[in-house]
Amino acid sequence: MSKMKVAVIGCGSIAQHRHLPEYEANEDVVLTAVCDINEDRVDEISKQYGAKAYTDYQLLLEKENVDAVSVCLPNYLHAPVTNAALNAGCHVLCEKPMATSKEEAESMIAAAEKNGKKLMIAHNQRFVPSHQKAKKLIAAGEIGKVYSFRTAFGHGGPEGWSVDGADSWFFKKDQAFIGAMGDLGVHKADLLRYILGEEFVNVAGFVEGNAKENSTVDDNAVCILRSENGIIGTMAASWAYNTSEDNSTIIYGENGTLRLEDHPHYSLVAEFNNGDVVNYQLGKIQSNDEGGQSNSHVIDHFVNGVWKNGEILITGEEGMKSLEVILAAVQSSESGVVSTKESVNK
Repeated sequence: MSKMKVAVIGCGSIAQHRHLPEYEANEDVVLTAVCDINEDRVDEISKQYGAKAYTDYQLLLEKENVDAVSVCLPNYLHAPVTNAALNAGCHVLCEKPMATSKEEAESMIAAAEKNGKKLMIAHNQRFVPSHQKAKKLIAAGEIGKVYSFRTAFGHGGPEGWSVDGADSWFFKKDQAFIGAMGDLGVHKADLLRYILGEEFVNVAGFVEGNAKENSTVDDNAVCILRSENGIIGTMAASWAYNTSEDNSTIIYGENGTLRLEDHPHYSLVAEFNNGDVVNYQLGKIQSNDEGGQSNSHVIDHFVNGVWKNGEILITGEEGMKSLEVILAAVQSSESGVVSTKESVNK
């Protein structure tokens, strides 16, 4: 079987840590082209991976007959570049958040449908073993009715790992649109939807920019979420967790509690009302702090979905639903009003 020809557009940190090495490790892929407006950066990456270098994505799409594209660009470019790639006949894996508005997200979904191509959003938390196990335990009724949750994703900020450091686009509203909520909060919104198997109908957001100087986006946020069946909980996203990263989730149920990525040795701890405790060692969660980024399974899932006609777990529709949660949180914070299902989904 021939190999899937892939181009990576945007050669920043996420491409260097995940997309590029994971494509290279996949035996069904050949990295054909890379693109970045930074000529020195893209030249270095092209030599490292044996791919052709471009500084203009439109020229890449015109000249290279690739099967699929990874879009690893600042948030405001996700929709226009994804749509251009889909219209050029490519399948697309787009980084999160998928867009800066519901309208942009809808245009991406429509472009994929129009061109008969697959669109996937890179929400890697669905592939974490502890998260997948927790979803199975909940679905099997192991902790009974779910009552509540708390989840957090925080670290010291993009300046610690972005290729541009403190000058990164992450801190610029005209390029990022949204800060920690788009960088981290949308991951947790997607994770909760996946684990609980429910949509959120009410969102109350407290979204602030109080930790970073020379930044025009949020860096601290806490949200209260309520699902369609009355599960309530909190979701925090922060670039101010300076001493250590927190990527934990706790699910409280009728018969017990699930602690995900909340223990130094066990990735999942199930505590039951009768006193039983089950400790699961399922491997570490993905982190840029690890040094050697291991397989996040995002690329392999995308390649399987495109090249072997497998399932795409995080479709454009799924990405849009997770995006809507954080958009509703921002709307709530700005208006001082709890968002309803209608405002979340309009």
